[in-house]
This record gives sequence, structure tokens and C-alpha cells, in this order.
Amino acid sequence: MWGFDPPWGKSLSYQVIARKWRPQTFEELIGQSHVSQTLLNALKSGRLPHALLFTGPRGVGKTSSARILAKSLKCPNVKNFVPCNQCNVCQEIAAGSNLDVLEIDGASHNGVDSIRELRSSIGYAAASGKYKIYIIDEVHMLSTSAFNALLKTLEEPPAHVIFIFATTEPQKIPVTILSRCQRFDFRRIPTRTIADSLRAICEKEAVRFEPEALWTIARQADGSARDSQSLLDQMITFGDGELTLNKTIDALGLTDRGILLKTLEALIHRSSAEVMGVVEKLYFSGFDAKIFSQDLLEELRHLLLIKLSGALSSIVDLPDSEIQSLKTLGAELSAEDIHLLFDMALKGAQDLQRTQEPRLVLEMVLLRMAQAPRVENLLTLGQKARAPAVGGATSGGGASRTTDKNTDTRNAVTEGISGGAKRSFEAIHPPSAPVTPPSPKAPTVKPGPEASLGDKWAFVVAELKQKAPQLSAKLEHAAAVRWSETALELGVAKEKKFLFDQLTEAKCLRELENHVKNIWSQEISMKFSLLEKAPQSIHEMEKVKIQEKKDLARRDVESHPFIQKTQKIFKTQIKSIQDLPKEGD
Repeated sequence: MWGFDPPWGKSLSYQVIARKWRPQTFEELIGQSHVSQTLLNALKSGRLPHALLFTGPRGVGKTSSARILAKSLKCPNVKNFVPCNQCNVCQEIAAGSNLDVLEIDGASHNGVDSIRELRSSIGYAAASGKYKIYIIDEVHMLSTSAFNALLKTLEEPPAHVIFIFATTEPQKIPVTILSRCQRFDFRRIPTRTIADSLRAICEKEAVRFEPEALWTIARQADGSARDSQSLLDQMITFGDGELTLNKTIDALGLTDRGILLKTLEALIHRSSAEVMGVVEKLYFSGFDAKIFSQDLLEELRHLLLIKLSGALSSIVDLPDSEIQSLKTLGAELSAEDIHLLFDMALKGAQDLQRTQEPRLVLEMVLLRMAQAPRVENLLTLGQKARAPAVGGATSGGGASRTTDKNTDTRNAVTEGISGGAKRSFEAIHPPSAPVTPPSPKAPTVKPGPEASLGDKWAFVVAELKQKAPQLSAKLEHAAAVRWSETALELGVAKEKKFLFDQLTEAKCLRELENHVKNIWSQEISMKFSLLEKAPQSIHEMEKVKIQEKKDLARRDVESHPFIQKTQKIFKTQIKSIQDLPKEGD
């Protein structure tokens, strides 16, 4: 084609790179060992199916594998199903001109007429060799009528015919076709594997390169070997035969990995000045703020994975130098801190997609991240906020100051209280929220015949707390009126008639009688009465007990000599903490 060598060298023409480095054997397939090993075993054991479906992302070797398989079946010089790639048959298959290996583009030959022509030629034997192979690329583009026309032939093909279908969208293929094919899923190629293959190409082509540049190209290829080779050719042309990181970043419009690391370092050190310096450098370098936000999210993800995992190379596709840098940065943060930064960066990336001023939004997002408190500091503040307001001295001057005019008096009283008086004072004034009546607790021993009626009923309700909590909650508002050996009468106040109606339903009564029988080990019939004023329920009895306990504690405190002396000096009264005025009142 050229009458002279092109400026970048004949061996570096894209057409030459694409053809020269296309896989010629199964061993040369990049990152698809699971497919190549299965196909080789099928060839060796004579168990190759008559229809194969190759699926996977673009540029991962589907069509190349189909040609390699065709060569393995047609090459006259094949050894252990490895083609020679030198004979005329191999050369014709690689060029797509072999009469027995027909490559069909499913996108341009998607009608029923094309499939009819294919069916008419299937019956003829191969011109040479044993097999006739049909490779249909982008098979999902065939029309419904074309698939229907292919169905019968695919179900019962001649012994000398093999179909190989390749597609990126297997979900568009009818199930009737899928069920008649053996499927092989090609995976997205890891970035590290692509970078190694690009290194091998550059070394064999004598191209000077920087390893970071190869990693940048491999990362941009997004798992596609073909895309990586296309980008490699473009970067070699742009760099005049030399591959450098700076030229690669400039040509592709990407974010410099060094800037990402500087950004992470500024965020870790909570330095707003360094963050603003990063934004200014991004702006004058012409980087896209939206692309930078996406790259920052990915880098935070890498930072977290490197911190949490020991198997770094299997999870994070990064060069070893960058992994080491992230490992050093991650040692200064906790996993929770990285999660917090990631959430803030994610929210910022979403805002950037909607804004007309990306630089301003990026500045505010990074400044917000730089000023975010450490999680451990938040936990410390939370512990200080939950510390008791009454009791021993608190640490930190700011935490101990309050605008409540009664605080000093309470602290003086508390510090002077000792022994039982202090315990009684804390019983009246608990440090947490207002006291709520606790659930009735079952006695450790089943009440005997001499026990009171209330204790027996409390024991039953407490036992039901675990077995039937909803029923137990209703029974807390009922009271035992009479209890004989065979019958139990319960009373419910008239103002709770809705509860009486629920408890007197036949289903509820049967359930209650069964539970009481199991708890008390005897048959007891249940009866409910609607009373003008029922005796104290368990719920009310618990309230009375709590109030009695508080009254007793208050009397203990008031009778303490120190308290009496304090009241006399300060002319004060003892009040509950809940009764004291709150800030803002």
C-alpha cells in the first residue's frame, strides 16, 4: 500500500498491529483460558458440539476464537489441534476467503432470504477436509423469521457442518436457538493482563514506553484487547514512536493519576489550601471536572479495597507503585473515614452532572470533604453528648459548661453526696431519658397456693411475654378478680371495652386457656367481666411500685444531713431533673 515506509514505521501501522497480534492459537488468547481449555479438551476427546455460541463484551476474542477453532479443524498440518498458521488453509481462514469456512455478518445479512441461501449450501460436502464451518457474527441481529428459518437446520444439521455464533447480546437470541447451542461466556479482560500484553507488543516492536502509560491505555480500554491495541497505535502515532504518560493523558483527555493521589493526600490531611491548589491545576490543565469526579470515586474505591484486603493484585488493577502509594495513604485513615469521603464524592459527582458551573461545584465538594470531621472525632463528641449531666466531674471544659442556672447547685449537691444517699439521689434523677415502667418480670419460682392473687396473675402474664407477646400486652390491662382451682375470672374496666371485646372472642379465649393450662399445669376455664372500676391492673401496679421506690429514695435524700444543710444554706428545694427548666425555656 505504501511506496515508502510511513513515518511511524511499517511494523507500527494499525492494520499491521491488528493483524499481526491477533491470536493465532488458543494459548495466545488473552484472559480467556477457561474457554480455550474447554475447546481444546472437546477437540481432543471428539466431543465438539455442532453449534457453539460465543458471548461476551466487545474485543475480548470471540471472532478470533472462532477462526482458531476453524483452523484447528481444517489445518492439514495440525499437531495436537494446534494449527500451523503457515499453510494456505490457515492463511485463507485468517483472510476470510476459505470456501469451507464462511463468515457471515448477522447485521447486514439478517433477513430470511440470507438464511435460505445458507440452508441451500449446507447439504454440500466440504471442498477439502472433513468439516464445513459457518461463523455468524452479531447473530442477535437476525430477524425473527431468519431465526425460525435457521431453527430446523440447527436442530438436525448434517454431520459435516459446525455452526459458531458470536454475539455481545445473548439475551436477544430466542430461547429455542440458545437451547440448541453450547454456550461459552468470554470475560472482560483484567487491566493488568491487558497492560502485560501491551508491554509484550511494545518490546517486540522496539517501542520506547513508560509502564504507567501502558496502564493508562489498558484502563481506558475497559477490558477490551482490541480497543487497547487501537489506543496503543494512536498513542504511538501521537508520541512519534515514543509512549509517555504525559502525552497519553493529553491525547486521551484523562486525569493525571498523580493529581488523584495529591487530592487524596490533601483530603486525608484535611488541608483546604492543598485542595484549592488541586482545583486550580485541574482548571488550567483543561481537565474535565466530571471525568475527574468519576476518577476520584474510583480511586477512593481502590483506597478502601487496598486497606481492607490483603490480596491486592486480584482485586485492584493498578501498577505496583500506585498500590504502594495508596497503601501508605490508607494507613492514615479508618475504613469509616473512607466510606464517608466516598459518600460525599458520590453526592458531588451527581451534582456535577446537573450543574452549569462544574468548577464551582467541584471546589465546594472538595472543600466540604477537606473540612469533614474524622469519624473517631464524631464518636468522641457523641460519647461526650451522652455523658451524664449529674454525677462525677466531666472531662473537657466545653462539655461541662451549660446555660442552665441550676447546674452549679446540682453539681455541688451531687459532689457532697456519699454512700446510700448518693445512690438514692441517682435513683430519683437518672441520667438518661424519663423512666418508663418496665415490663412485668416473672418470679423466679412459681407462686404457691398461699401467694396473693396479684402475684399469681403477674406470673402468668410474664410467662406469656415470651410465648404470646401480643396477648400478654392486652392482659397487662386486665386484673384477676377471682381464682379457684378450675376457674379464673378477669376484670376489665368499662373505659377499655374495646379490649374486653378482643379478649372475649372465642379464638382468643381458647388460646388463653391453652397457655394458662401449660403454665399452671391444670385445666382452668377463663371468664372476663366488664366492671365499673376494675382492680389495679399489672400495668398500674408497676407504676405504683416505681412511684413508691422514688418516694422512698426522695425521703432518704431529704433526711441526709448534708442535704438538709445545703437546703438551709442555699434556700433550695429538691426537684427531679425532668422538672428543671430546659435551655431556651
